[in-house]
Amino acid sequence: MEANTRWVALTAVAPVAWGTNYYVTHEFLPTDRPLYGAALRALPAGLVLLALARQRPRGVWWWRSAVLGLLNVSVFFVLVYAASQLLPTSVASTVMAVSPLTMMLIAWPLVAERPGAAPLTGAAVGLAGVCLMLFTGADGVSVPGMLASGGAMLVSAFGHILTKRWNAGGAVLASTAWQLTAGALLLLPVAAAVEGPPPALSASALLAFTYVSVVATALAFTVWFAGLRRLPAGTVGLIGLLNPVTGVLLGTALAGDALTVRQVCGLPLVLLGVVLGRPGRARPGRSAGAGRLQRPVKRSKVEG
Repeated sequence: MEANTRWVALTAVAPVAWGTNYYVTHEFLPTDRPLYGAALRALPAGLVLLALARQRPRGVWWWRSAVLGLLNVSVFFVLVYAASQLLPTSVASTVMAVSPLTMMLIAWPLVAERPGAAPLTGAAVGLAGVCLMLFTGADGVSVPGMLASGGAMLVSAFGHILTKRWNAGGAVLASTAWQLTAGALLLLPVAAAVEGPPPALSASALLAFTYVSVVATALAFTVWFAGLRRLPAGTVGLIGLLNPVTGVLLGTALAGDALTVRQVCGLPLVLLGVVLGRPGRARPGRSAGAGRLQRPVKRSKVEG
């Protein structure tokens, strides 16, 4: 139970960092270069983690890294970048809160984790809070932005569960480095063909890219995938509800977004959803993260 609590707290770093990413992207990064924006976010993060892991892919991990890089990095980062530019900070981060239920449904057939009553209840309560925060009639809610955010949620949910399935017993730090690097390398030629030369970056944009690459990408994805390995997918998905909470609070405090009565009521519901899905209710004799594909293995030195 105590170990689970530590992993919940560590995993929570990721959605909080992703919630701040919406604000930083919206306020400081170029608005017309989503492909370069995604590549410049992923490549430095991947290289930093590669330097720490000191491992290269072997065997099936060459093509697995490419697939996961395409889903979790190339497609996901472009859609998130577009959503961050097209939507208010609070709305963009809130759409992603549908992911807990999506992850639970995908985890059932892929990693044999049947969603229990507590996570499903938590997802329902959290979604109720999301609806209160999202459907406020706020200005600036565009259809393309909503489609980009919704697409990012679906792609990431599938990619994260696929990572959990393939990385059972593997080195989290190394596999995160491989997929970030692979995703960035897939993006760069497409960005050059579609968007031309790389954009000229101001000092503030360089600092913003440093933050989103090191904190909201390298650190966030490492702790997220480590949490996915050790906790049930439903629990991790519910921890992800801290993403919209962070986005709403930052949007209100820094971006000038209006905090409505509905959002004030929705935020506690989201937090309640996270609490209801905590992993302390596993059956005796099993760890909260024990699934069919999770079993004791020797840990690599480079694991997160």
